[in-house]
Amino acid sequence: MSIRRFAAPILALATLLVPPSGRLAAQEAYRTPPPDVVDILDASPFPQAVISPSGDRMILAYSESMPGIEDLAAPMLRLAGRRISPVTNGMHAAPPFVRFSVVDLDGGDTRDVTGAEDGLGPPLWSPVGDGFAFTRTTSDGVALWLADPETGTARALTSPSLNGARGEPCAWMPDSRSLLCHFVPDGRGVPPTPAAVPVGPITQESGGEAAPSWTFQDLLEDAHDEALFDYYLTSQPTLVDASTGTTQPIGAPALYDSLDPSPNGEYYLSVRTVRPYSYLVPDSRFAREVEVLGSDGAPLRTLTTLPLDEGGPEHLGFRRAGLRQFSWRPGVPATLAYVEALDGGNPALDVPHRDRVLTLAAPFDGEGTELVRTEHRLGSGAFGFGYPVLWGEDGETALVYEFDWPTRRSRAWAVQASTPGGQPALLWDRSTDDWYGNPGDPVMKQDGAGKRVVHMDGTSIFLAGPGGSPEGDRPFLDRLDLATAERQRLFHSGADSYETVVGLADARAGRIVVRRETSEEPPNYHLVTTANDERTALTSVPNPQPQLAGITKSKIYYERGDGIPLSGELHLPADYEPGQRLPVLVWAYPREFADEDGAGQVRGSAHRFTTISGASHLLLLTQGYAVLNDAAMPIVGGFAANDTYVEQLVANGKAAVDKLVEMGVADRDRVGIAGHSYGAFMTANMLAHSDDFAAGIARSGAFNRSLTPFGFQYERRTFWEAPEVYFRMSAFMHAEKINEPLLLTHGVIDNNSGTFPVQSERMYHAVKGLGGTVRLVMLPHESHGYRARESVLHTVWEMFDWMRRHVKERQPGELVP
Repeated sequence: MSIRRFAAPILALATLLVPPSGRLAAQEAYRTPPPDVVDILDASPFPQAVISPSGDRMILAYSESMPGIEDLAAPMLRLAGRRISPVTNGMHAAPPFVRFSVVDLDGGDTRDVTGAEDGLGPPLWSPVGDGFAFTRTTSDGVALWLADPETGTARALTSPSLNGARGEPCAWMPDSRSLLCHFVPDGRGVPPTPAAVPVGPITQESGGEAAPSWTFQDLLEDAHDEALFDYYLTSQPTLVDASTGTTQPIGAPALYDSLDPSPNGEYYLSVRTVRPYSYLVPDSRFAREVEVLGSDGAPLRTLTTLPLDEGGPEHLGFRRAGLRQFSWRPGVPATLAYVEALDGGNPALDVPHRDRVLTLAAPFDGEGTELVRTEHRLGSGAFGFGYPVLWGEDGETALVYEFDWPTRRSRAWAVQASTPGGQPALLWDRSTDDWYGNPGDPVMKQDGAGKRVVHMDGTSIFLAGPGGSPEGDRPFLDRLDLATAERQRLFHSGADSYETVVGLADARAGRIVVRRETSEEPPNYHLVTTANDERTALTSVPNPQPQLAGITKSKIYYERGDGIPLSGELHLPADYEPGQRLPVLVWAYPREFADEDGAGQVRGSAHRFTTISGASHLLLLTQGYAVLNDAAMPIVGGFAANDTYVEQLVANGKAAVDKLVEMGVADRDRVGIAGHSYGAFMTANMLAHSDDFAAGIARSGAFNRSLTPFGFQYERRTFWEAPEVYFRMSAFMHAEKINEPLLLTHGVIDNNSGTFPVQSERMYHAVKGLGGTVRLVMLPHESHGYRARESVLHTVWEMFDWMRRHVKERQPGELVP
């Protein structure tokens, strides 16, 4: 029977089934914004600087603006939270750098490094600073290269046979004469193939213990994934001679999470991934076997077996039970340092101390010696899971950090290793919400054994901080004497510039390298003499984006209805005339604060040079828009801040629009709102609960909090403990109230925790099904952020088109189709 006789009726029926106001889903061709905008995005980024351990040279590492979609479309395996290239046995997508150059800090001479271009990993200075190594990834695999900074020449040390699936596969040995690298094992055979017929169901079981699961992605799914994980992550540790390239295997092939030589080079700290694996968490939480190996790689002592960790999220204070975070203590031949949880890793338990630091010297017999114990969880930073202990280059001083999530209190202590259990010296006790009181982070350096240590001058350390103030950020460098607690300011960014400390060029910080920029001058590196502020320019990179010349920006200040001070950075196009009302985009990201003091503090600087990369909202400046960037969106209230999330969010948005209208910059009917990730969540909620914005753009967001039921951001309560909070904060649950146009964009393979692509898909279905104006753009091969040139340009085109139709051309009281 012919099928043609049914073609017309089926087509007619299909036509009847399509809603007249809707559009069929389709895969469209990539679009591009105007040529001048394309030129802006194609400009090369500013180079990154890496100062040598001796402080006499600096590497400049150059990257490309955007990879092509073909790079992201290359074969990829998504295994246990990792994205691996089966072609190179490295990480998926090429490394960031395309070339290097070396700057002599004494004379200012610059020489390009020749012999290797494209696919370059980060440069690794040798401990004595006489050369630097890097990896190069090609279609054949990952190889180790060595560069001579004196001549600027580079040569390959190995064939492209390194195993880079876990990241950078090589590190210098303490003698500076060799590197420890991880290779693909010889003769490993072909990759495992999936079974043609399943051998049985996939099962999981819980024994009744509460184990709140965070929303991870790219997880193992079956036995074939487990076999692939073993195949691609198993490596053979090998010493590579830096002069000859000759190799010497160390130990046996295994799934090494890390293999770290002791400062004297006689031992290795081995951390191996072992079974059982999990289908709920990434491999960073798999079971680990921690051992000390001899110089030949033979096991000497098993320190601990870390169990599989399917517990709560680290940023809310959860930790793996038992011992963790093993490392070598720098400055001494072979002593281990590690942390033990005193609360079983459960922040809900009421205990006098949560963690303690222990040390254990060679030959690693007996139990460790307690150095210090802390009331709160060991870790630095606002989320409390950064570095717990930093060792000084004297091998004696340890800086110990603790953080309390509910109160946002952070403490730093100085501890002397020679007096374990003694009274530590308190360096500071502060709220991490207090931007103005940020004391800075210790300046680090590479010691003679290649270990990262706190740079010290006698009993003093150096602290580099953001320099927050009511007038904006002014970064600084301080000397802090640990013996006397005396603090001396060595450098302070100028009031009309923005200068950040890159590193020290001598031991006493008499000379430092800074990156300097102003609103009119592009970033460049300078050598500064701290005694008299004498400066020598090290680079003269011209403005890479002259198309942006004339754009202005300034800090604006306003108040929320309840009196909390707010601020934002107002960008105006080059041809702006005072009093001219423009269409405006407000870009923001909500942040939680324990109290009003921190919430009202100014962050950022109006003296930064405007450079644009990626699918930036600032590109709207080229199309006649004003942009209020980083508009303050504080959510205040500590543990219960989200109880009033909606009210505070709406109040923040209203205050911003009121200020823009009051200044004569905006029409009240032509202001859009946009954000990425938690900013996308904010955008949808703003449209659902207020009428202050004409349209919204939400990128890579999460909109239904029942899909992240064990907490999100700072929310520590589960869905079952506070269902009304989860419901009220979920824009998906209030989609019927979204009566302004909403543009949703999302990467098809988003791997960020909680922002599953289905979040945007279901949000689109909800708004569409309820008759709202909405568009969904799913970007192939893209993750949480958008990288490919084609994706970035298309996202910019979508933003321009959406803002034109629904904000710029909007008439009061109506929407432009």
